[in-house]
Amino acid sequence: MQSKLLEWPKRFQIIFGIARGFQYLHQDSRLRIVHRDLKASNILLDNEMNPKISDFGMARTFGGDQTTGKTNRVVGTYGYMAPEYAFNGIFSTKSDIFSFGITVLEIVSGKRSTGFNHENIEGLTLIGHAWALLKEGRPFDLIDVHMKDSYVNLQEVLRCIHVGLLCVQQNPMDRPDMSSVVLMLNGERELPQPKSPGYFLEKDSQERYQASTKPQSFSKNTMTITTFAGR
Repeated sequence: MQSKLLEWPKRFQIIFGIARGFQYLHQDSRLRIVHRDLKASNILLDNEMNPKISDFGMARTFGGDQTTGKTNRVVGTYGYMAPEYAFNGIFSTKSDIFSFGITVLEIVSGKRSTGFNHENIEGLTLIGHAWALLKEGRPFDLIDVHMKDSYVNLQEVLRCIHVGLLCVQQNPMDRPDMSSVVLMLNGERELPQPKSPGYFLEKDSQERYQASTKPQSFSKNTMTITTFAGR
């Protein structure tokens, strides 16, 4: 099936739809579900470009008041896993939130988190690039160049970048829950200033991965984020 470039309204629709889907999984379903492998290739789009979360093979459910789990076998996709999960095997709804934040930054920028290359700073990750642009007052430089000649709601874009960076903060306690994310994306809640993100430099994350002594299994993601295809 032929892929096509999405303009901003559809990209925002996808971001918001993913957020609503995870709000259901994390808070509205009978059991709390942690997906553990959110990435672009696990988001399917229907003919109207509505997103559907797929591939629950790594998901875990929490009952009652349980909010956190731990595993000795870390599974998922390099470049999307939250630091506390990748390095210590600790997973929760906040680790899904981290992966969601990366996905948001990918959709806005048209760049993949894995294999991201910055022309000026070697080893700078997509997260680090977005963080640096926000701190420098140039967040709109993150926008996919393929959208430059199309209609872009700059307020929505800025809100998405800001929310994405809130979701990828290093400390999981600082990340918002998905209900708050939905309200922030809707413009119904003020946006706090994000704190330092995880994975600022590729070198740092690689060294920490190599230093981890826990068995790890990483899946590869080869989807190009610049284009989305309806299914």
